[in-house]
Amino acid sequence: MYAAFRSIGAYAPEKILTNSDLSEMVETTDEWITKRTGIKERRIAASDETTSDMGVKACEKAIARSGIAANEIDMIICATISPDYFCMPSTATVIATKLGLPAITAFDISAACTGFVYILSIAKAFIESGMKKNVLIVGAEKLSAITDYSDRGTCILFGDGAGAALIGATSNKAEAIIDVHTGSDGTYADLLMTPNGGSGSAHDALDREAAGCYMKMKGNETFKVAVRTLTSDVVAILKENNIDATAIKHFIPHQANYRIIKAVGDALKMRDEQVVLTVAKYGNTSGASIPMAMNDIYESGQLQAGELMLLDAFGGGLTWGSALLPFAPKL
Repeated sequence: MYAAFRSIGAYAPEKILTNSDLSEMVETTDEWITKRTGIKERRIAASDETTSDMGVKACEKAIARSGIAANEIDMIICATISPDYFCMPSTATVIATKLGLPAITAFDISAACTGFVYILSIAKAFIESGMKKNVLIVGAEKLSAITDYSDRGTCILFGDGAGAALIGATSNKAEAIIDVHTGSDGTYADLLMTPNGGSGSAHDALDREAAGCYMKMKGNETFKVAVRTLTSDVVAILKENNIDATAIKHFIPHQANYRIIKAVGDALKMRDEQVVLTVAKYGNTSGASIPMAMNDIYESGQLQAGELMLLDAFGGGLTWGSALLPFAPKL
């Protein structure tokens, strides 16, 4: 039994926060942000819109496009660093209930921007082991809730949104997810983190240290490690599977920063038409980034059945991952 990538869906909130808007909040300009990140705007969830709300909307699209009935889904996994609730219940269980699927296996994982690749690997393993048949994976983030809008170094980067995919069992090897790599190195944890709010912070300190619950990033150091790690991981997965970069139809990297994407693409000798770019209009949506980008090319008609995709991500933890897979909708 193999695991096939059956469908994709995504949701972006209505509100748009432009670079010009940010220039009225912190000392910055559209030119400065565009030059350093490639981001022009990002989406911001409504105050009463939760991470699970966005995840449900993405999941509904993915289910509708999958050719698989909702009652055939036997597991939901959510990748998020901005869950509805701090500890419990998991956002995945909330999504499952809102979808009318309250009795299935559902849980969250925390791998930051690499989250979607991580949950893809988990879905693949559950299906290939025979434990599950149809797994709904969703990356959903309300990063505006954990972004410090007085910090110019981070508030220009992050946006909200969700992306979901249906991973289903197949006996056809041509449809199978080829390979998934994941890795981590906690020695770099301080490069990108939310330092307070967990069991490592005394509860009585939270009121006076509320800013520590926002994301903190060492930008220059993160950039260097990201480019080096993303490139080496992609080189490894292509070599291990005897696939040349020219065979990749769609290279879909995590949409963190255009300069990072450009540096990795150049190192891999990717042609411009191979590289999927949505960072300009969504910014960095962490675990939702890759599926939102994939959904864009699907809805524009650029993603067709059988085409080979290469996913590549890097995030806080530090974590990283890559995946080789064909798009395999049920025809």
